[in-house]
Amino acid sequence: MDYIPNPLIIPIGLLIGILVAAPVGPVNVLCIQRAIERGFWGGLAAGIGSVLGDGLIALFAGLGVGAVSGAVQSHRSIIELVGGIAFVAFGLKLFFTAPGVRVAENVDLSGTSLKDFAWDIPQTFFLTITNPGAVLGLFAIFGGVSTFVEVKSTADVLLMVAAIMAGSLTWWIALSNFISRHRHRIDAARLHNVNRIAGILLAGFGAILLVEAVLKGGFL
Repeated sequence: MDYIPNPLIIPIGLLIGILVAAPVGPVNVLCIQRAIERGFWGGLAAGIGSVLGDGLIALFAGLGVGAVSGAVQSHRSIIELVGGIAFVAFGLKLFFTAPGVRVAENVDLSGTSLKDFAWDIPQTFFLTITNPGAVLGLFAIFGGVSTFVEVKSTADVLLMVAAIMAGSLTWWIALSNFISRHRHRIDAARLHNVNRIAGILLAGFGAILLVEAVLKGGFL
């Protein structure tokens, strides 16, 4: 019977996936910016990277909450340091880079596909797995999910991870579709401001992580 997962895991996992993806954090800011600048496929590509990162974290959390969570806590300063540097670098690049798509001139993106923006997938994946908030948040969720449904077997864990990823992917498809439908209202100047604001937010998140890593990690 251990090979038959609990079906109640599916709706719980879908809800968790949406709740993990919905809050506006550093990775979400980048994904939203990509959807505004590059349309549906650009936003979805960035979202897929986040989904894959959340899935990997959820898998580790489900297979060994205690051991892996302890390792994360032990190396939290290193994770924050790497994540902080990455966020600051991406933020500065976004701040100083001119928009790649000139919305004001109604550039046609109808012929694009997911492969045209595939490079965004590993970028947001890396940012997700080096974001301590995402890592510790998913571990906390897996630690408390037993309140709603039992996750005991490996099959249960794999189903939960798949459901979380499906919920997160559903969110990004819906959000990217919504933004792509209204992005034409944003002209080049506004798009440049969006890039600058997103860059400041990303760099700000990174700076906070770096300060916390330095203060708590004993790097000084």
